[in-house]
Amino acid sequence: MKPKKSAALDLVRLCCRVLDSKKADNLVVLDVSKQSSITDYLLIASATSEPHLRALRVELEKAIDAAQVRLVGMEARQESGWLVIDAFDVMIHLFLPHTRERFGLERLWQDAAQVSVAELLEVKRKAGAARTRAGTGKRTRVAANKPRKPRGSA
Repeated sequence: MKPKKSAALDLVRLCCRVLDSKKADNLVVLDVSKQSSITDYLLIASATSEPHLRALRVELEKAIDAAQVRLVGMEARQESGWLVIDAFDVMIHLFLPHTRERFGLERLWQDAAQVSVAELLEVKRKAGAARTRAGTGKRTRVAANKPRKPRGSA
């Protein structure tokens, strides 16, 4: 069994990958475990529109459900520009840009340690790049061993 902190960080990585793949803007991850008794990580991201906000929520719900993580709750008021998904150790705040600026969660949690989103995403990218290189190398060797026929020849 994984320690609590490691499982929470795995969920953070998963959510970051989903948000990144769905083009969320300005993704920030804060480790608030020293400042908060209710959660370990805050994920904060911006959507470009209300439909984009809803699409981010749907994709996060699918991924979290597939990972068999129970959601504690979700708060999404129609047209508010702010959506919160509570996965206990990880809380995800999705905003429209003007709403994000107005509430300023990053300023409220300025004492929290910021976690590098690039490093969280890099783990997945490195694995994907290794598979791509291996696959490309194999295709190149096969193509090099097989002579090509000129076009129009029988």
